[in-house]
Amino acid sequence: MLPLTGRSENTRFTAFFKLATYVLTAFYFVNCLTHLQLHYDTLRYYAIKDCWEYGCPPDSDSAHDYLPYGYTGLLLLLSKLHILRSFSIVFINALYLLGGLYFTRKMFGTAIRPFVFFVVVMLNWAVIKFYAYPLSELQYLFFSIGSLYFYFQYTKNKRPLPLVLAFVFAGLAFLTRTIGIALVPALLLSLIWEYRKELTRIVRNNKILVVIAGLVVIGVVVFSKQLGLDHYTGVMSKQKQGGVNFAQILEWRFKEWAELFFNVPSNKVLNYLPAKAGTEFFVLAGILFFAWFVYLFISRKTSIPVIVRIYLLFYGVIMFSWPFYDPRFWVPVIPLLSAILLQTPVDKSKAIKGFGSLYLGVYMLLGVAALSFATYLCFNKKEFARHHANGVYRNEYETHFFGKPLSDTATQVNPFDLHVLDRYD
Repeated sequence: MLPLTGRSENTRFTAFFKLATYVLTAFYFVNCLTHLQLHYDTLRYYAIKDCWEYGCPPDSDSAHDYLPYGYTGLLLLLSKLHILRSFSIVFINALYLLGGLYFTRKMFGTAIRPFVFFVVVMLNWAVIKFYAYPLSELQYLFFSIGSLYFYFQYTKNKRPLPLVLAFVFAGLAFLTRTIGIALVPALLLSLIWEYRKELTRIVRNNKILVVIAGLVVIGVVVFSKQLGLDHYTGVMSKQKQGGVNFAQILEWRFKEWAELFFNVPSNKVLNYLPAKAGTEFFVLAGILFFAWFVYLFISRKTSIPVIVRIYLLFYGVIMFSWPFYDPRFWVPVIPLLSAILLQTPVDKSKAIKGFGSLYLGVYMLLGVAALSFATYLCFNKKEFARHHANGVYRNEYETHFFGKPLSDTATQVNPFDLHVLDRYD
């Protein structure tokens, strides 16, 4: 956190970030007016939803798609309510994000300055980008952090309801994204740690909860195929057999970390740098950011709830084994990572304090630029079609908006992509 030298300076600092939080929240809700933002996985979700709702051939890709059912269930619910539109999806994502921020703030308490924390998360380019997509990131963020929060509440008051809610939210998180499996050892090991001297009594007095937890573990093993676990392990094996090794995965993870904490996607920078040197720069920066985080993570001076430590440890182990590259994999834990990184002690010297202030300022400026551009695209159809997903769906968007592609080089329009836009935008 940035230290302040006087009460008046502290008051102005707090007032600035408080106002910034309200302004950013307003901009997030303005962005609910954005057009339906297509993504490869978005189209898969809609295809599965249509398969459930209207039927599909049993041998079709949608009938056998392995994506978890949780987010498709939300789309189906919105469809049944006749409100499956871009506005509804982004509005719900905004509520998910605010809920996740609330849960994180309550867990970390006075260890972080709340309005600085809110601004840092809301100005992260990955959060700005993916919160507007019909993807599972924000739903998973809400349920996973909610599970951690309710367990944290249980440790404070020892009432059974928060513990039940912790496992319910963990189940919903797992149904949303398979990586929610990281919550199971986090909850169980946290319970063991919390009551390591009283474990026998807890088992005796909470037999129902123990049985439920055991049934959940057994159910995951028995129904691993239906839940998609077998498929994911198969995908990992296939990728590694195809030449993806641990060194490549490490390079991807560190590059993602650099993108998140430089607050800019690498493709916006690498075009201005020599290809190899640019990639190496991002990887090296990612290593430094990760080392900085690990130092704080293991430091006794950093205030981190035990449940959060264990969850992030298991989440990280899974991520550093996952053989694909995409910064959005980290979006669900950005609030937790930010709450930890914001506890950096920067008051040891003026130089460190100055560097911290400069870093925060540049980070915020890049975030404001990202949010401003996203808002601009909400109200400019031509530019939206050109820039969204780097123009991958330009022909479909222009046909949807204007009746035909505006590019002279357009050769085809994907019928299903256009169907999704015409029906749900």
